[in-house]
Amino acid sequence: MQIKLISIGKTDNANLQTLIEDYTKRLSHYIRFNFEIIPDIKNVKHLSEAQQKDKEGDLILSKIQKSDVVILLDENGKQINSIAFSGYLQKRMNSGIKTLIFVIGGPYGFSETVYKRANGKLGLSQMTFSHQMVRLFFIEQLYRGFTILKNEPYHHR
Repeated sequence: MQIKLISIGKTDNANLQTLIEDYTKRLSHYIRFNFEIIPDIKNVKHLSEAQQKDKEGDLILSKIQKSDVVILLDENGKQINSIAFSGYLQKRMNSGIKTLIFVIGGPYGFSETVYKRANGKLGLSQMTFSHQMVRLFFIEQLYRGFTILKNEPYHHR
């Protein structure tokens, strides 16, 4: 199985980018992982929120294949702890899917077409984080999930 994370807009904080790269490298010891960034849409001040979400949604959907399992990282998604998340990853790997895609939307969330395409929603916290922080937190949780599955000491139970 391959895991892909799709996100709108680049990470402009060098410290965050360094940490993202570190956890991405660590994650590569466990699974094929790809972090794909869709560039910010230009001239958004002339677009409504709905128009911006639709444009971003079209770009997101262009990166997804019909056979991919798509999980949106959404504030209204199901919240689980790290151990349950590791079990979720194991279940997905055991199911035989080729690609599991997690998606971080733009500043206004997802378009209706992206919600309709999604196979599920996952919430990281009831708190609100910047989209740039969510990238780091999620990649770290992926790494943590795999260390839990391998019974490695990174996660202290």
